[in-house]
Amino acid sequence: MGLITLASQQNKLVGAWIEGEKYFGYTINTQTEENPNLAIFNSTKKWFDDYFSGKKPNLSQLKLAPNGTPFRQLVWEILCNIPYGKVTTYGDIAKQIALKTNQTSMSSQAVGGAVGHNPISIIIPCHRVIGANGNLTGYAGGIDKKIQLLQHEGVDTTLFFVPKQGHLNTI
Repeated sequence: MGLITLASQQNKLVGAWIEGEKYFGYTINTQTEENPNLAIFNSTKKWFDDYFSGKKPNLSQLKLAPNGTPFRQLVWEILCNIPYGKVTTYGDIAKQIALKTNQTSMSSQAVGGAVGHNPISIIIPCHRVIGANGNLTGYAGGIDKKIQLLQHEGVDTTLFFVPKQGHLNTI
């Protein structure tokens, strides 16, 4: 995956960005200082070690506090419930949000924006969200990393396709 940068506030994880990620650090709006020995960072490193060694670590092991609007928070909460090795679509998440908020419908594009701005990559599993008909559209860390993560979790990625550059894709 490359370098993963962690950020915390009040001993809660607020960021985990893959090197080169599109929205790297966008939720941090305060002065930062380097302190690699915090308990939350040690717990997060252990979580990543477990994850990348093939274990299925539980999110409850970490105190997560991503910064975002109430809508984004709701989307990220739904992402946390996508099981390891499974995928869902932006449209399915939109339907869940419509139900939770008593609306008749919800925009898949709005969901896509919230998924794309997830500040805690991999742990809040936005890589498990695909577009309609198996389109592997969108991943702030790069489609190649999305595919790697899905394959790591045992997902058969041959069922999906990568959109061609230069074409308009919808979710």
